[in-house]
Amino acid sequence: MESLKKLSTTRIQGHSHMDLAVMKEIMDIAPAINVLESEYKRLLGYPSDYILQEQVRDLMNATIRWYAENGKPWIYARQAEILEISDRRLKVDETEFTSKRIHDQLIDAQAENAVMVAVSAGRSLEEKARQLWKEEKPDEYFFMEVYGSAVVEHLIATTGARLCEWGDQQKMAILPHYSPGYPGWDISNQAGLLKLILQKKRYDFPEEIHVLESGMLHPKKSLLALFGITPHLERAQRLTTLIPCENCSILSCQYRRVPYKHPQPQIEDVRRLQSQGREDLNRTVRNDSALDPDAKYSINLRALEKWSRDRLQLKFLDDRSVEARFRYEGTTCSNMGRTLEFDYHVRLGSSAVGYTIIDAYCAPAPGDTGHKFMCQYLEDADSFMNAITNDKPLLGRPLRDVLTWRREYTPSGCYCGVASREYKWGIVLEVLHYALGRNSISLR
Repeated sequence: MESLKKLSTTRIQGHSHMDLAVMKEIMDIAPAINVLESEYKRLLGYPSDYILQEQVRDLMNATIRWYAENGKPWIYARQAEILEISDRRLKVDETEFTSKRIHDQLIDAQAENAVMVAVSAGRSLEEKARQLWKEEKPDEYFFMEVYGSAVVEHLIATTGARLCEWGDQQKMAILPHYSPGYPGWDISNQAGLLKLILQKKRYDFPEEIHVLESGMLHPKKSLLALFGITPHLERAQRLTTLIPCENCSILSCQYRRVPYKHPQPQIEDVRRLQSQGREDLNRTVRNDSALDPDAKYSINLRALEKWSRDRLQLKFLDDRSVEARFRYEGTTCSNMGRTLEFDYHVRLGSSAVGYTIIDAYCAPAPGDTGHKFMCQYLEDADSFMNAITNDKPLLGRPLRDVLTWRREYTPSGCYCGVASREYKWGIVLEVLHYALGRNSISLR
């Protein structure tokens, strides 16, 4: 078969179209971004028939405008020189991978080669999201994070469409992409795939990309993938699992073989969830504790006020101890930024003992499925969830100690790292301190 390896290399800047028939490598440092509103809505967790409210649409449009002016997306793709598939063994060039899922897919399609791909929404988006978080703008932060995931999905879809265009010219079929961290391909293979991509590339990437110890990429709104190539068109057409079109959102693609199928949304509107349980409250309690109402927090007071109002539920028991629940929303750092919802439960002693932390734990909120897409969950679900449950920072200490608790600034949405989990616990305990430290607090 004629391979991309035999063809000339072209670097594209500022163009969205390229003739893959003359490509050995694709290096596009200014791909066109045209994320469908329906895709953005889906990743935000809204049902397909949801009518966007004005505030939501304003947040979406502001994010899209910012990225159009400041975003720096890029695409890289290169065909492998050697693909070896044997019994339980997959080798691309000189790198061996352990994935029964992709191994079996390539076997079923009788694939003869593969294309390695790296795409990224760019570091500028990640830096902007971090800035929004520091400014205590949680809604803007969330919409920016999710848009980054939408951009990555768009980039991998358009790359697949370009490969399909080349494949059609060569009478080849392009198989669905697969990535480390997807079910059946351990995230630990990420480093090997990136090393393989970097080995023989002819051009420098616009930005550095590397793999963290957890297997996650930095910048996090990036994706590495492998597309199989097979000359057996009839086999790919016969087996629907080998057709990438069902997962490709490029609706106008002339090479489309089957309709695009949206993943079924499983996540409820987070604003509706945030407002649950905040009905009219029937009693008010004076703050008679040693908590300083003018305490210095690491979080902006406006955010503390908003989160204590919208996300926190408090209940005073007969012995004057306190039960608290805080709802946290975030996104995974990989696997397309899946939305996460965790409930934090805290039991405090009475104000007379400085609201000593008696018990604390967090767990996925009822109905949450996003936690199953975190890298550490995919690697070892039981150990990972046990680690989350067993995190009990400041247990046995008065609540005021959160103000002097030194913890690393790691505002990523996921829970894979200890520092990331501690940062979220810091938010929860500071919100709780703020609420209890006011002159009066409403209880239910």
